[in-house]
Amino acid sequence: MSPFLTLQGKRALITSGTRGAGAATVRLFRELGAQILTTARTQPDGIANEEFIAADLTTPEGCAIVAAAARDRLAGLDIIVHMLGGSSSPAGGLAALGDADWQRELDLNLFPAIRLDRELVPEMVARGGGAVIHVTSIQRELPLPEATTAYAAAKAALSTYSKALSKEAAPNGVRVVRVSPGWIETEASIELAARLAADHGGDIAHGRKVIMDSLGGIPLGRPVKPDEVASLIAFLASDRASSITGTEYVIDGGTVPTA
Repeated sequence: MSPFLTLQGKRALITSGTRGAGAATVRLFRELGAQILTTARTQPDGIANEEFIAADLTTPEGCAIVAAAARDRLAGLDIIVHMLGGSSSPAGGLAALGDADWQRELDLNLFPAIRLDRELVPEMVARGGGAVIHVTSIQRELPLPEATTAYAAAKAALSTYSKALSKEAAPNGVRVVRVSPGWIETEASIELAARLAADHGGDIAHGRKVIMDSLGGIPLGRPVKPDEVASLIAFLASDRASSITGTEYVIDGGTVPTA
C-alpha cells in the first residue's frame, strides 16, 4: 500500500530548521522523502553539510545567499516553509519599545519571508506549482502587551502579507498557507518554564502553569509539541492539501477563545 502522506521528490527550503518546531519539520520532511535545505546563523550537529546553509536572514544579503543556495543545490523549490521568528524585545509595554526594537521584530518576523518569496516564488509561478507555508502566531490576534506587542504586530503583518500573496499566486498553481501556533514546548520554552518555577519557588509543572495562565489558559491542558506543528505543516505542504490555499490553520490547544 502507498503511504497516506509522502513528500517524495519534493524540494523544500525550511528556514530556522535547527531547533524546536523547525528542527522537527526538517526531520519529518526528510522521513517523508523530501530533499531538504535549511538555514540558521550557525550549523548544529546532526544536519549534513548538503542540507544546510549558514546565513543571517534578518539581512537582505543573508536572504540572497539562501535563495542562491536553493537554486544551486536543489535547482529550484517545490516547498518553502518560513519557520523563522521570535522576539527579543524588553518587557514593559509600549513605552519600553523604541524604534530599534520595532525594527528588530520586523527584520526577524516579516522581512525574511518577503525577501525570500520575492526571490523564489516567481520561479514556482513560472513552473506552475508549489507550496509556501508562513508560520505566524496566535499572538497576531491574542497579543501579550507586557512583552510581545511588536512581535505580535509583526506576525499580524506576516499573516496579511501571506493572504495577499495567496491571491496573487493561486491562479498560477502556487498555494500559500499560514500555520498559527500557540505556545510550543521547545527547548527555549522549557528553559523559560524552569526559570519561572525557580522564581516562584515551584517545580517545572508550576512554571508551565504560569505560562499557560499568562495566555488565558490552554483548554487542552498542555502546550503544543514541535512534532505536532511539523505534522500539520507536512500535510499542508503535501499533495494531499492540493486545493488548500489562502487559509490559516491554528494549532494552539484551544488557547484562542473564539473561532
